[in-house]
Amino acid sequence: MKFPRLLSALGSAVIIALAAGPVHAQSWPTKPIRLLVGSPPGGPSDITARTFADQLGRRIGQPVVVENRPGAGNNLAAGAAARADADGTTLVLSPDTVLTVNPLVYTTGDFNAARDLVNISVIASFSQMLVCNPSAGVRSVSELVAKAKTSPMMYASGGPGVPGHLASEMLLEQTKVRMEHVPYRGPAPATQAVLAGEVACGFLATPTVLPHVKSGRLVALAVSSEAPSALAPDVPTLAKALNQPGLDVSFRLVLQAAKGTPAPIVAEIEKHAAEIMKQAEVRDRLKNYDLTAVGSSSAQAQQVLNAEMKRWEPVVKRLGLKTE
Repeated sequence: MKFPRLLSALGSAVIIALAAGPVHAQSWPTKPIRLLVGSPPGGPSDITARTFADQLGRRIGQPVVVENRPGAGNNLAAGAAARADADGTTLVLSPDTVLTVNPLVYTTGDFNAARDLVNISVIASFSQMLVCNPSAGVRSVSELVAKAKTSPMMYASGGPGVPGHLASEMLLEQTKVRMEHVPYRGPAPATQAVLAGEVACGFLATPTVLPHVKSGRLVALAVSSEAPSALAPDVPTLAKALNQPGLDVSFRLVLQAAKGTPAPIVAEIEKHAAEIMKQAEVRDRLKNYDLTAVGSSSAQAQQVLNAEMKRWEPVVKRLGLKTE
């Protein structure tokens, strides 16, 4: 009889197929995940990365270890991720300026985020808060603009091309005033400079500066997002302060991996990201730090980043930003 042999052969095929399925499903990850962050602990990128890493680790059954590698406008971390094995076990979470601005600013290196990384998901969005030292004698955007028109003034940022620098330049462009840019090596020293009165003002991360606003050591003038901050609803938006509805100077945190990472792995991480960022506990935690959970698809991330590249390229060229 041929049927027993056929059934036996079919049974063997089914067993092989069933055995192969879990092997394929378990091909990622085969070891702990590294999630690189290009800023020191405590900032928007770090807070988001640690929240995401905790949730991802629970889902995949592997540790997800956050590594802070600050420097070069987040390029150090992004570059390390680009040089890592393209197997999805090294990821990086960066502000969108790594893709929209840095390729125009850091032109002498061998790394280009738009070329060397694949965008998996926009994980979250964030804005900046414009703060001034009380000694500057301004308590609103209009007062700051009026003073800048008559007196030399300086503003601080965490470095050339970072979100705070771009938000400040957008303000200056809209108001047609000039202030001298003083770049620091990260947002923490920039905040300390404004606190010490070395520099009058700066657009800086809301969670970093808000405690100093509440203590009276800094004065909050505006937030860069179109909507008010949930942490400081009384601080006007830049759009309202300038009477320009629709003006939104927000930024995004993008999850990336090395170019060449297999599409099924990218799709799996993208799926995890979308589901994680929908969780109420995640959204609430990020909201407490003035961050908005997103969790976009890879295609949506690329679409948003393409638009932001077009937005910031003329600003970077106008400023003549170049560094090594």
